[in-house]
Amino acid sequence: MQFLYYPETLNNIILSGNEHKYLFKVRRIKKNELIHIRNLEDDYLYTYKIEDINKKEAHLKLINKELKPNKPHTFFHLGWCIIEPKNIEKILPSLNEIGVSKISFVYCDFSQKNFKLKLERLKTILINSNQQCGRSDLMEIEILSSSKEFFEKYPDFIALDFNGEKIECKNYNKPFLIGSEGGFSEKEKEHFKEIVKLKSFILRSESAACSVAAKVLL
Repeated sequence: MQFLYYPETLNNIILSGNEHKYLFKVRRIKKNELIHIRNLEDDYLYTYKIEDINKKEAHLKLINKELKPNKPHTFFHLGWCIIEPKNIEKILPSLNEIGVSKISFVYCDFSQKNFKLKLERLKTILINSNQQCGRSDLMEIEILSSSKEFFEKYPDFIALDFNGEKIECKNYNKPFLIGSEGGFSEKEKEHFKEIVKLKSFILRSESAACSVAAKVLL
């Protein structure tokens, strides 16, 4: 773990619950040791000294803070037609580590409408990923009710589809739209102005999302 997430980086803080259990029962951190904390709101890395520990909580004192951003160098926005939530949750940490800045989850024509994403759960997954990879900002997440809403909000986008041009290794300033397991409907394809493809076999939706992000960002 590169740092611990804690929302209130005050001069003195008290850790309890899961944070206390992880640090002092799993990692066996002891009194007077130092730990790094981020609030994921600013780019400061806060260093705390453990002043006191008991069975339920730990008292920490701030001894230093350093402006130390560690965030993606390129803004990359992914539009992703919603698939089964457990598959999204499984691949989300990888997209976070690669450096995706924003994901717009879209209920496309072939997305199953009974699939429901829980934003708080996705945020927890991203926080845990940040703690492991060291990223200092939270990926932006939004949920759009239809592909029509996506097209209206982001009229200038790039679609990943089989009949497009081969994707290049360069910076793109437009969202990439990835289809669900069934791809895109003919009605949705009418909105496509720029189409790219990957040189690969037929990919699952989550494999395509990771491949596009890695191609552009890494």
